[in-house]
Amino acid sequence: MMLDWNEYRKELMATIGQIAGISPDVVKGYQTVTGAGAKTGKLDAKTRELISLAVAVTTRCDGCITVHTKNAIKQGASKEEIVEALGVAVALNAGAALVYSARALDAFAATSSAEGAVAK
Repeated sequence: MMLDWNEYRKELMATIGQIAGISPDVVKGYQTVTGAGAKTGKLDAKTRELISLAVAVTTRCDGCITVHTKNAIKQGASKEEIVEALGVAVALNAGAALVYSARALDAFAATSSAEGAVAK
């Protein structure tokens, strides 16, 4: 195993508890934003957790990964459903890299024309 995710999640929650003790409004604000989507009732809890897990991967947040993996399992997500959601994250990251590649070529064209070089 790469990481003891259960121990990490426990330690993370303890540290976030310390943050809440010092600055409770920061944690309350986070909890308000987190709970807002659930109030609309348009997506079920499992779907929200699968989306959260995919976003956690795209934002590279280990804390989010451990929390939302646990929550997805709690909501009945199978390993196969989690892998499918992660496939969406992989595709999105590949798509973002492609879009930013286009931006890099645009920067090249602008820079090379400003420098007097020939942009091809």
